[in-house]
Amino acid sequence: MKPRPFDYVRPDTAEEAVALLADYGDEARILAGGQSLIPMLNLRLIDPAVLIDISRIAGLDVIADRGNFIEIGAAVTQNALMGWPDLKLKLPLLAAALPFVGHFQTRNKGTVCGSVAHADPSSEIPLTLAVCGGAVVLRGKRGERVLAADAFQQDMLTTAREPDELIAAVRFPVIEGKGVAFDEVARRHGDFAIIAVAAIADGRGEVTLGVGGMAGRPMLRSIVGDAAGAIAVWAGELEGYEDLHASAALRRDLLRNLGPRVVAEAIRCAA
Repeated sequence: MKPRPFDYVRPDTAEEAVALLADYGDEARILAGGQSLIPMLNLRLIDPAVLIDISRIAGLDVIADRGNFIEIGAAVTQNALMGWPDLKLKLPLLAAALPFVGHFQTRNKGTVCGSVAHADPSSEIPLTLAVCGGAVVLRGKRGERVLAADAFQQDMLTTAREPDELIAAVRFPVIEGKGVAFDEVARRHGDFAIIAVAAIADGRGEVTLGVGGMAGRPMLRSIVGDAAGAIAVWAGELEGYEDLHASAALRRDLLRNLGPRVVAEAIRCAA
């Protein structure tokens, strides 16, 4: 398959990109890494009038330590983030999840913000952003707004971004003095997860647990005490969804088995 014809524009600044989005609205798509966008174009699942390439805009390829959080610009690739020297120290959960994201070749082009923008419910980066309590920075002609991850991702491939807004960055809170763990089940390493589970333990017995692949967006639950029992109840409450890879019942069983192990690992790391 080949995409339908479209225009291609490569602005020099973020302001130019925002102006183009204001002009084109729903007819525009942002191109950063293209690892999700290009296949969707080729399959004609989307039909934009113009692609706005932001991959070479200066300032969008920056990883900035803001003290309480790390701000990752829209053009930062997944491999660039993996190579950031402070990743394991400041963002240990993201460090644990990134090796599961695609393959080395796709991470060379795929961006952190692009994964959040695509909003696949089985994707590892949106899940870790939600579990960490992160946020998304949106920039438009009307100004800038910051949305919590839970408010940003609304459903499968659906976000709160307006057509004239650019995802300028994502913000991950710095995690210190806590235990983290991440694991997933996929058909092959690098595939989208059938089930992905992430946890942060605070060292006082409370764990924030997140699961991807069970609903249209990452789902969160606070776990205290009997993790296996609490997760079994939670799995029964989650409807799950069916696709070619797994039934809803299988996904619930995977959560019941994988969840307690991830919680136990996070608690062990926090000790």
